[in-house]
Amino acid sequence: MDIVVDDKPVFATTAGGDLEGDGPAVILLHGAGMDRSVWQLQTRYLSAHGLRALAVDLPGHGRSEGPALESIPGLADWVAALIPAAGFASAHLVGHSMGALMALETAARHPAVVASITMIGIAAAMPVHPDLQAAADVGDPLAAGLMTSWAHGRSAHAGQSPAPGLWLMGGTNVLIRSTPDGSLGRDLAACAAYAGAVDAAGAITCPATFVLGRQDKMTPVRAAQELLAALPDATVHHLAGGHMLMNEHPIDVRRAIMGAVGRA
Repeated sequence: MDIVVDDKPVFATTAGGDLEGDGPAVILLHGAGMDRSVWQLQTRYLSAHGLRALAVDLPGHGRSEGPALESIPGLADWVAALIPAAGFASAHLVGHSMGALMALETAARHPAVVASITMIGIAAAMPVHPDLQAAADVGDPLAAGLMTSWAHGRSAHAGQSPAPGLWLMGGTNVLIRSTPDGSLGRDLAACAAYAGAVDAAGAITCPATFVLGRQDKMTPVRAAQELLAALPDATVHHLAGGHMLMNEHPIDVRRAIMGAVGRA
């Protein structure tokens, strides 16, 4: 389905669910260089269990019109516009990596439209390795290779998958390589430049949930400590996986989301 935000079409999926009704509204926000498909092991489940779940392609990603936005505050304002455009008065935001920063900043800037935030693979700062940024800026496939390797835990590197027939690392590599030109570089630069996470965490008033991977090399658990300190009442889940927790541990991530929206 298409939703118009800031006069541009945004592609989103409900995985067959219905956005009508009075169930909690949940918007799932993907990370850098990805699209709505990273939530395929969550969206249908959430929709089948009473939630109005919507996984979106950010501007310049997947099937949404570009260009990709260039800052986390800009993306947060975009999310705040997306919520009423989707027909929601407010929504529970679930974000991965860059999407987690977006959820956090949206909750701080636009508290009236955010019911809760669930942050998967987040850190107080997200610096980007110069080789990765350089490769992403010119569309070099090296960027996808580096991200794929760094983003997965040990079981994924060994070829294990929670879903039969799903090759986690191969799928991630292909997804990142298919990102429209320029979008990955903009995403990574936006993450690296964002310095407002701790201030945003201190300002939010909605319930917050962290989902962190003990084997995460991109946003290691230690890098989230300032955010945890700023949100002492937050719910925290530590999983034995890497950065791509929604694919590596889909059931645990679903449980965390359901708990965050009060449906556990």
